[in-house]
Amino acid sequence: MNAAAAPVEVPKSENLVEIRGLHYAVGRRPVFSGLDIDMRRGRITAIMGPSGTGKTTLLRLMTGQIAPDSGEIIVDGLNLRTLSRSQIFQLRRRMGMLFQSGALLTDIDVFENVAFPLREHTDLPERLIRHIVLTKLHAVGLRGAAQMLPSELSGGMARRVALARAIVMDPDILIYDEPFAGLDPISMGVILRLIRQMNDALGITSIVVSHDVQELSTIAHETYLLAEGRVVASGSPEELHANTSDIVRQFMNGMADGPVPFHFPAPDYSTQLLARGERRRTPRGEQ
Repeated sequence: MNAAAAPVEVPKSENLVEIRGLHYAVGRRPVFSGLDIDMRRGRITAIMGPSGTGKTTLLRLMTGQIAPDSGEIIVDGLNLRTLSRSQIFQLRRRMGMLFQSGALLTDIDVFENVAFPLREHTDLPERLIRHIVLTKLHAVGLRGAAQMLPSELSGGMARRVALARAIVMDPDILIYDEPFAGLDPISMGVILRLIRQMNDALGITSIVVSHDVQELSTIAHETYLLAEGRVVASGSPEELHANTSDIVRQFMNGMADGPVPFHFPAPDYSTQLLARGERRRTPRGEQ
């Protein structure tokens, strides 16, 4: 049996993740049409955009869960298009993921949730696993909750446990998918502080996907605003706030009217209402 081919490496740069000319469609609906993004090492990169612009899809592409139609995604010098399945799994071990829902395992306690990646991917002795788990729980302020079940946690506590699990393997890249969703202001402030502290203390590269403009403005080094399948603006939060583009102003200021429409594309309203014979509902009992 032949050994798996060595992954093709490209010259490494200051960018840990580079996306070039990315195209991806679902059926006939394009999601990305020539997307270009750089994510610098040791920095917090924010990905923002209106709902339905493909932010979570971008994360799935970056982690090799789905493949682009064309274009390249390069992670630490490795082109994802050249990697085998096992090589992609190996690369994922260098990534930590904080899911939007937290995604804690409900039948085991907090300690075992955080320990789960270590038990699955390492042969570390139990004493060392205990030390690592307690250290990560202490980092998020929840060492005292180690024996609690997920059902006993508040929403903010559950998100912090999920963060401890995301960093337990000491990843190079930490990905946050809508980390502020459903949190009260205090819990949100805690998560914001932890994102910045984890990035600075661990020297990792953080990628935060969210539509919470004000929150991201306090922690992001660079921000990309996605719309219409491409990057419509990028730069520091201050630069985006100063951008005069109509679509950027609409998103950054939360304006209801603007280039991003309220209505999904549909036929002319009056014509569709007056049309006859469309979507005729079969009366009950009629075969």
